[in-house]
Amino acid sequence: MRPVLPQWSGTLAVKAAVFIAVMCCALAALLGVLVHVQVTNQTVGQARDQALQRLTQATERYEAGDTLWQGAGVDPPELPRELRDLAVAGERGTMVADRAGRPTMWAAGPVDGERALAVAVDYSQQARTIAGLDRAILWSSGLAIGATLLVGAFAVTRVTRRLHTTALVARRISAGDLDARVNDPRTGPRTKAGPPDEVAAVAAALDSMAASLQGKLLAEQRFTADVAHELRTPLTGLHAAAELLPPGRPTELVRDRVAALRTLTEDLLEISRLDTGRERVELDTERLGPLAERAVRAAGSDTEVRVVRDVAVETDRRRLERVLGNLVANAHKHGRGPVVLTVDGPVVTVRDHGDGFPEYLVAHGPQRFRTEGGTRGHGLGLTIARGQAEVLGARLEFANAPDGGAVATLELAVE
Repeated sequence: MRPVLPQWSGTLAVKAAVFIAVMCCALAALLGVLVHVQVTNQTVGQARDQALQRLTQATERYEAGDTLWQGAGVDPPELPRELRDLAVAGERGTMVADRAGRPTMWAAGPVDGERALAVAVDYSQQARTIAGLDRAILWSSGLAIGATLLVGAFAVTRVTRRLHTTALVARRISAGDLDARVNDPRTGPRTKAGPPDEVAAVAAALDSMAASLQGKLLAEQRFTADVAHELRTPLTGLHAAAELLPPGRPTELVRDRVAALRTLTEDLLEISRLDTGRERVELDTERLGPLAERAVRAAGSDTEVRVVRDVAVETDRRRLERVLGNLVANAHKHGRGPVVLTVDGPVVTVRDHGDGFPEYLVAHGPQRFRTEGGTRGHGLGLTIARGQAEVLGARLEFANAPDGGAVATLELAVE
């Protein structure tokens, strides 16, 4: 079973840990090899000099006819063949080999023509010194690598945690939470936490972008609310004047345009209220099937209502009817019949059999004042529906049916 890693331990942390481990191992191996070679050369050189010195003394004693001491002899059977051949050829040399299970430094030279005089010097102490050095190098390298990995992991995870926090704030901003900020302690010019770094620069840029975006959106919302509010008074007078016109086709056209303008103004006011995020719901328990039927009747359209499974939900009846009415009206206005509203538990779907939703709407949701394909409208109906659904705590999604037609799915929260 794979271990569950923290969310901040992503690819960057893994790559950094692997890089630190590889570099530590490479550096430890290089230093270990250098120390091993240097000490081994020094130790072997000292042992070789000692063996050659004793070989010189043994040669002098042999030529003087004196008795050789223990460890020296002519053509001893333990002498390595390579060293014997070298001595018989007239050269002096040394070689490390085992003698009776103990490491020995051999030195040999020529005597009496094709014979070899050899001296054996115990090499056990030097061998133990080199072996102990190798163990010390391995242990110290392991400790150094472990300590470096711990320090490196601590440093990297601090950076990755900050990056993860910045990414979370960016996702919150993209989801609509414009009050979200990173507030990195290193974003100042020089703070107690130390000078600013690259992660702090990214966090500061994200906070600045969020503040600028929030300011622009608030200005846009205020402008929309002010325009809609200022239009209500002249529209009220215009509507009253239109009612005084004599009957006829021109009067019907004027009244129709005035009504459309009043509807647009009311929609803008509703959107501005939704944008402020101050809307409050008035909850009550409602049967979803009868509520959907009332919303369809209020829309005044030929819509089939199918109740697969009726449930009682705690919701704001007025807002929910507004959402369903806008979805049904959009289906009739931009799609083709038959339009079917289906209630299946807390899930309500509205489907038409037209050309489906535009790709941008399915991918990014409704956008005010944007329509495609030459259709009439201002793109406000679905925007209001989604805004009211968010106030209700419901989820509204848009998709296209595989066999054609647009499908809007409203999923209400059920405790």
